[in-house]
Amino acid sequence: MAKVEIYTTPFCPYCSRAKTLLGRKGISFTEHDSPHGSAAREAAISRSGGRTTVPQIFIDDQAIGGCDDLFALERAGKLDALLQAG
Repeated sequence: MAKVEIYTTPFCPYCSRAKTLLGRKGISFTEHDSPHGSAAREAAISRSGGRTTVPQIFIDDQAIGGCDDLFALERAGKLDALLQAG
């Protein structure tokens, strides 16, 4: 199973949607609380190549983007393959 990490903030509807999708798939993930100005947010920005929005999602240390990107992978039928790797 792939290692999944997600950088989030409280009350973020996009973060909630992404976590719900992963949960429905039975995927365990590490969640990093990353409010503005925090070390976790800076790590997310650095790891994602400069993206400043949340969520930022990583599968096996590869930045896949945010909620919309996660759902695009799901619609394209590519998410399961990424999640099974590892």
